[in-house]
Amino acid sequence: MPRGKSINLFLMDGDVNGRIKCTLANWTGLAFKIPRTSLDMCKDRDELKQTGVYFLFGKDDQTDKNVVYIGQAGVRKNGEGILNRLIEHNRNPKKDYWMEAIAITTSNDSLGPTEISYLEHRFCQLAIDANRYIVKNGNDPTPGNPSEEKQSELEDFIEYAQVIIGTLGHKVFVPLITVKDSQGDCSDELFCKRSGANAIGVRTADGFVVKKGSTISNNPTKSCPEYALKKRQQYKDQISEKFVLLEDILFNTPSGAASFVCGASTNGNIEWKTAEGITLKELDAKKE
Repeated sequence: MPRGKSINLFLMDGDVNGRIKCTLANWTGLAFKIPRTSLDMCKDRDELKQTGVYFLFGKDDQTDKNVVYIGQAGVRKNGEGILNRLIEHNRNPKKDYWMEAIAITTSNDSLGPTEISYLEHRFCQLAIDANRYIVKNGNDPTPGNPSEEKQSELEDFIEYAQVIIGTLGHKVFVPLITVKDSQGDCSDELFCKRSGANAIGVRTADGFVVKKGSTISNNPTKSCPEYALKKRQQYKDQISEKFVLLEDILFNTPSGAASFVCGASTNGNIEWKTAEGITLKELDAKKE
């Protein structure tokens, strides 16, 4: 059975849209969620003058996809660690996409150069593997050279940090379809076959995912909803010349997914069926 975790969220400004300090039971780490507009309010935070790693979160204007930049910050001669790097990014016109940062350090300032290099490398690797956010790092960070013992310790640190970052609103390390989504009656594979489409979908905690390898209709009808057409345009680089999806795509609802796949206005509760032909609507009725 999965173990529960106790997380403490402190609204530093008494505002849900403000800064948040986050700790987790049995974790030496400290996490801060900082809106870009609140950087100047952090100058008195000694924890942010320490060594650590940070994440810049935003959205791509062209595709509306979530983006992230992952970096590390060591303490410099001026004594400014993470906060100084965030301020530098704030002044950089090439990084105008980010709206908030999550900074991670420790309560005892125990992260050295080797540790932050390893953390930056692993966080980048995990974000790329999850393929949920566009990772803005231009180069693959070097992993450093931690000892076997230290590496094991850092992996535990990373596991807890992933929980914190997800809790703070960014599932950057969570694949669209997890092992949990692939188990149980509520998340069996569903199929949509109509108008030349041959797609496979899965219901998840986030919505409905149309899986990589699915074929979508190559001839949208006049009834195709505007949002489905926009979604096709948004993911045009992930649709092959033969109208096969090159990656998993998340939708809010089964109907949105079905309309995207069929290129027409559809009811996803009827269009998505099991291999035995049972509709999604019928599956839900059985659970009532």
